Amino acid sequence: MKFFIVAASLIASVLAQSIDIGVPVSGDAIQAGQQLTVEVDRPNSLTGSEEVAIVIGLRPCYDNNCVAADEAIGSVLYNGGFKPQYSTLPGTGEKPPHQNFTVTVPEDIQAGPAILSVSHFSLVGAGPWPMFEVVNKSLTITGS
Repeated sequence: MKFFIVAASLIASVLAQSIDIGVPVSGDAIQAGQQLTVEVDRPNSLTGSEEVAIVIGLRPCYDNNCVAADEAIGSVLYNGGFKPQYSTLPGTGEKPPHQNFTVTVPEDIQAGPAILSVSHFSLVGAGPWPMFEVVNKSLTITGS
């Protein structure tokens, strides 16, 4: 029984540290060659953590065959630090801590379905222990 309690608390810790892509939302159309704002959300947690880095990638689905985001990133649009903060702008509603990244969609990227992914690496807990995750959204790329 003790094993299950420990396992459940570890799973809850990991889930509490997870990120999400707030913007764009699944199904959005984005234009090749244009700038895109990617909002990466990281809800608060009781477990301490230190953000290390994220990578934002965009990969078209060739012949409508989408490769899983944790298998191929595609074009790297951002690679670097991640420092989520609460929004202080009026009218933004209640958002979790987040950071916005303005990236440019490659001009020569294939039009059609695509996967936008964010790979996230952080250090969690007092130990700390490394945590890695990949989240994604399905988008449609339109011609430039």
